[in-house]
Amino acid sequence: MFFDLPDHDTLYQALLARDPAFDGQAFVGVATTGVFCRLTCPARKPKPENCSFYPSIGACIAAGFRACKRCHPLAPEAGADPAIIALLAALDSRPGHRWREEDIVKLGFDVSTVRRAFKRQFGITFLEMARQRRLRDGFVTMSQGGRVIDAQIDAGFDSSSAFRTAFARLIGRAPGALHRDPILMADWVQTPLGDMIAVSSRTELHLLEFIERKALSAELSKLDRMVKGRIGVGPNEIGEQIKAQLGAFFDGTCADFTVTLALHGSAFARQVWDALRGIPAGETRTYAQIAQSIGRPEATRAVAGANGANQIALVIPCHRVLGADGSLTGYGGGLWRKQKLIEIERQFLTPAAKGRTG
Repeated sequence: MFFDLPDHDTLYQALLARDPAFDGQAFVGVATTGVFCRLTCPARKPKPENCSFYPSIGACIAAGFRACKRCHPLAPEAGADPAIIALLAALDSRPGHRWREEDIVKLGFDVSTVRRAFKRQFGITFLEMARQRRLRDGFVTMSQGGRVIDAQIDAGFDSSSAFRTAFARLIGRAPGALHRDPILMADWVQTPLGDMIAVSSRTELHLLEFIERKALSAELSKLDRMVKGRIGVGPNEIGEQIKAQLGAFFDGTCADFTVTLALHGSAFARQVWDALRGIPAGETRTYAQIAQSIGRPEATRAVAGANGANQIALVIPCHRVLGADGSLTGYGGGLWRKQKLIEIERQFLTPAAKGRTG
């Protein structure tokens, strides 16, 4: 349930006093800056006429505000650990670097703390994530018909066994075990929010996931069993189509994904996924609203389960679903990505929708 907000004057006085009693219970959106803050934010206080108060983070996002960089209102909701943010930025800036524990220490972080934070948020450690990122160059080499040894060198692995193990952990098969006449092709997709894996047949997209997703290995193994091991790596027509559509999405050109999908789920799950695709870009829904929309108001938990089982990220927009109180909730690609995606999609709102949320 939403916190029952006091009147505007009371909340404004709480903002001026930086009253901790309202921390996490109320947020302020500032019209002149376009950001939303905790009421305890240390930033210079805006004029009262420029303030709008909201009971939840989701309400602030829906109203078009972005998170303040001083008071970090998303921190408790999105697990926005400063170490995670700093190390992800470092990883993006040095994709080919062979990260070691001493590098983490040099950046001012405790190795064990970082390990726990990344395991909690992504299911893998920072060093494991860095190793996955390095696989990109080797993956591309193999997708272009290169030898395994060349892929290993391009990926920066000194040990052939380490390369095979890392590759198998990501794809589900060692490089030498990939099928020569594949039914499904796995391809590496780079996006502004991190690398993804796309798996497609000649006619349909079967999977699209960020490489850090905890369930990725299990999802790939399921597809591998479905086609009896006939998985390869490299581009195909559907893979190129989804890359182009993702490019348009992140460029702000188009939020419509028209690629044909292969949906591996129950009839109920497919019904939920159809409902997710019906949410306009820039808008959000709760699990309860999705349950209502499919005529199953009692099935909120089942809707949440189907949402989590989605293995075609972005195209089936499970990131557009918030908790009952408007808070950011679980997202397989990481809650920080969910927040970024919601912010990105604000630009796709129609003028009428902006009027409803503004």
